[in-house]
Amino acid sequence: MKLTAIMMLCAGAVVSGAFLASQRATAETADDRKWVNQCLADNRDAKVSMAVVRKYCECMNDAMDDNETRSITQFERANPKIRARCDRLSGWK
Repeated sequence: MKLTAIMMLCAGAVVSGAFLASQRATAETADDRKWVNQCLADNRDAKVSMAVVRKYCECMNDAMDDNETRSITQFERANPKIRARCDRLSGWK
């Protein structure tokens, strides 16, 4: 009986964790999508896969303040250390 209760509690924790993780993944705002899409367009001729470009653009967007008015492309030029970190994290070579 106690084992069943423990198993139910563990299953509930797993389901709750998965739900919270999915909510985090969709917490992106319309403004974030706009900037990431612009970054994707700015890098459409890159010689890497669009999956790598998307990961890079999302990394750069996450590094930017919510009140930032510059595009990701403008921001990356002013922040070479952040750009290098996002290059590395995205696998851009």
